Amino acid sequence: MYSEKVMDHFNNPRNVGEIENPSGVGTVGNVKCGDIMRMYFDIDKQGVIRDVKFKTFGCGAAVATSSMATELVKGKTVQEALTVTNKAVMEALDGLPPVKVHCSLLAEEAIHAALWDYAQKNGIVIQGLEEPVDDIAEKAKDEEY
Repeated sequence: MYSEKVMDHFNNPRNVGEIENPSGVGTVGNVKCGDIMRMYFDIDKQGVIRDVKFKTFGCGAAVATSSMATELVKGKTVQEALTVTNKAVMEALDGLPPVKVHCSLLAEEAIHAALWDYAQKNGIVIQGLEEPVDDIAEKAKDEEY
C-alpha cells in the first residue's frame, strides 16, 4: 500500500520541530480528514531557506509528505521552493495511494503559506505566489480521495 520511502519518512521523519523566530510560518489543514500541517522557514538575506521544520497532526501519509516536503525545500531559494508541487512530493516518495493524495496537497500549501507569511513580514512580492488557503479541501476537491 505505501512505498518504502513513505514508510521511512513516517517512521523517521526529518526536520520535525519548530524554529524560534522563523522567517515564515504556514499552517494549513483539511477539514475533511482532520490533518493539520505547520511549516517553519528560516530564510537568509539572499532568499535561501537555511532551515525548515514542521509539526503535523495527521495520518502517516501526512507526516511522510511533511517530512519529504521539508527535504525538498531545504537549501533552496524562495523561488525554487515555490516550484515544489504536490506531484513532486508524491514522486519523491515513490507515490501515494489515491486516497492519500490530499496529504501531498497539504504539504504544497504549507510551503506556500510559509512563503506567504515570509513575504508579508518583509513587505515583498514573490512572483507566482498566490495567497494560500487555510483549508485545502476546496483545492483538493478535484483530486481523488
